[in-house]
Amino acid sequence: MKRLLSTLLLVLLISGAFAQKKYKADWESLKQYEIPQWYKDAKFGIFIHWGPTTVPAMDSEWYGYHMWKEETVDALGNPSQKASRAYKYHVENFGKPEDYGYTKFIPEFKAENFNAKEWIDLFKEAGAKYVVPVGEHCDGFAMYNSNVTRWNSVKMGPKKDIVGSLFEEARKQDMKVGVSSHYAYGWHWWTYKDKFETTNPELRDFYWDAHERWAPASDAFVKHWYDRTVDMMTQYKPDLLWFDLGLCEPEYEEARKKLLANYYNQGLKNDQEVVLNYKNIKWKPIPDGAAVLDIESGKLDRIREETWQTDMSLGGWRWGYTNDYKMRPASGYINDLVDIVSKNGVLLLNVAPNKHGVIPADQQAILKEIGAWLKINGEGIYESTPFTIFGEGPTNAKMVLHGNMKDKGFSPEDIRFTSKGQTTYAYWLKPDDRKSISINAFGANNRIINDAIKKVSILGYDKDVKWIQQTDELVIEIPADIKLKNAIAFKIELEDAPSDILKTKH
Repeated sequence: MKRLLSTLLLVLLISGAFAQKKYKADWESLKQYEIPQWYKDAKFGIFIHWGPTTVPAMDSEWYGYHMWKEETVDALGNPSQKASRAYKYHVENFGKPEDYGYTKFIPEFKAENFNAKEWIDLFKEAGAKYVVPVGEHCDGFAMYNSNVTRWNSVKMGPKKDIVGSLFEEARKQDMKVGVSSHYAYGWHWWTYKDKFETTNPELRDFYWDAHERWAPASDAFVKHWYDRTVDMMTQYKPDLLWFDLGLCEPEYEEARKKLLANYYNQGLKNDQEVVLNYKNIKWKPIPDGAAVLDIESGKLDRIREETWQTDMSLGGWRWGYTNDYKMRPASGYINDLVDIVSKNGVLLLNVAPNKHGVIPADQQAILKEIGAWLKINGEGIYESTPFTIFGEGPTNAKMVLHGNMKDKGFSPEDIRFTSKGQTTYAYWLKPDDRKSISINAFGANNRIINDAIKKVSILGYDKDVKWIQQTDELVIEIPADIKLKNAIAFKIELEDAPSDILKTKH
């Protein structure tokens, strides 16, 4: 009897704790959310843009938006709008869009070489701590076993549960898993003309009802988006839900609050610490602190108190695979990662598999080079916190939309800092052939650090390093035999801080 009473009491206590924590669909309640430690520590994840647009492999995932845009002629016969390059490409390769609509790509998206284990092995080697496949992009093709739409990767195209397979393998390898939804913006995606299949009643469940492109989403569409999102969320129980800019729009306000509350409560119920990413484009859809801000293809110019995220693609403006996919050297992504982490951010770096389900060799090579660098230098990345200042040098981010598209890279004078207790890591982003480097922040009289430096070393270099702290700078000699590639990390260890100096009696 005593055991039964004890069990009942425990159940009541757990139920009571859950009831106290349970989120309501209002911002006051949702602002009680706390970003989980696993996410703050992770620093680096992999995004995967993949879907039917890899069949034409042109204009990335925006192909479905642009392919219908034919040249129009005014009343006098003058061209009033040039045909989009996607339209021209479509006509040359597939025929006119009225004869070959977007849904024709889906059977050709076979993903016959997709192997979830090979992908996750690669991401693990790259040093990523979480992985986020696209659940459904603006075209509405679900890359999972949807209970709401027949247009999904299990019933069509690959005939495989892409999200489910990646989640299963990632969890085996102790990686956190997320999924993205871009579908809210899909309301603005299609061109409706009677001659296009977009107005075919038999395809209405793919293209939705014809409407003016920039009109607010209808209540019925918002409900449909919500039902699809909840289905994806409850089926797969992701650690992270990522949303594109469509979620920002005012007509989603009530659905936004309801979704956040349901997702956070699902996390509580499953003893799962969850993250929700949102954009802040044109509208501010979520108050600070109620979820995690994601900055699309951009960076901050300062340390942010709340952890934030950048989503950035290996291919620049190309997110899905294209035949002209262009990338930077690995050093560019490594330096962006360091810069983002120095400002309390996390990098979600996108890869683009082709229609066969293969991540091309050049993308793999960059991921492997990032991973090799993190094996040496990750000590100052993972589980780090910002230093007093994020860095020094002439280069800093411009806080504009798609700001990294305008970046010109870093200079040999640029240094970024991270911290772990009494240890600071100074990353020299663009090493050159100089014999020594000066770090102004660690000058004896600059008062950025108050405890004495006891040791300076270089991650990945196992010999002693010569250094001297002067009035206005810390000067570190660069060893002649150093053979490190990409950014170099100086590990600066301080003497222990005086004990109890900041404590007060309660």
